[in-house]
Amino acid sequence: MALVHPLGPHHQLGGLSATSDKGLTALEARLGHQFADASLLVRALRHSSVLGRGDTQSSNERLEFMGDRVLGLIIAERLVQEFPLAAEGELAVRYNALVRKETCAEVAIRIGLGDFLVLGGGEDKAGGRKKPAILGDACEAVIAALYLDGGLEAARRFIEAEWLPMMGEPDRRADAKTSLQEWSQKRGRGIPVYKATGRSGPDHAPLFEVQVEISGVVPMSGSGNSKRAAEQAAARAILLREKVWNEND
Repeated sequence: MALVHPLGPHHQLGGLSATSDKGLTALEARLGHQFADASLLVRALRHSSVLGRGDTQSSNERLEFMGDRVLGLIIAERLVQEFPLAAEGELAVRYNALVRKETCAEVAIRIGLGDFLVLGGGEDKAGGRKKPAILGDACEAVIAALYLDGGLEAARRFIEAEWLPMMGEPDRRADAKTSLQEWSQKRGRGIPVYKATGRSGPDHAPLFEVQVEISGVVPMSGSGNSKRAAEQAAARAILLREKVWNEND
């Protein structure tokens, strides 16, 4: 299987090959850490598409697993510090939004991580450098590499630099339906069930009514100009009642 180096075989980054020591130095600058063991960073950038099936030792998959846990620890720590009056449920909603793969991919895009990925030829041609799942995984792997090379402080510096600005953003949390499902399942109440209870208004401006039911929880209703919007409103109504969601955040 052909191995495609970061930025392609002849691509230059600021006049430097991204696969060279100086190329990696450019990434280290973005991460805020100079690696004592550069092989950790190289492995964090190596996608499984360049290796044989099941080869988890040489790809970034094992680092991804570790990085996810390191990220979770530091984000949980900072949320407790940043929101001293928040209830556990509200902290959980914020936490889930910050550590999910989409947020990791957003950070990866912001620091240009896709430019440095090592991909198989097919994955590279398929646009792997821009795929959120691949970018999110690589970002977690890089966090693990930082942790293994420089300890928790190295990982914390990068995470705080990239994630702290997002903690106070009003919409930086999972959508209401996702948050409600996580809240419900964590309490052993199963998956919420949404039932359409009505529709009114003209065809060009309909208003849908939906009720959400959870075992052992008083149902709530919501309305919106689409079924999805009504479901979101119903989910948000329960989260607000249970003090998990704050509309003023």
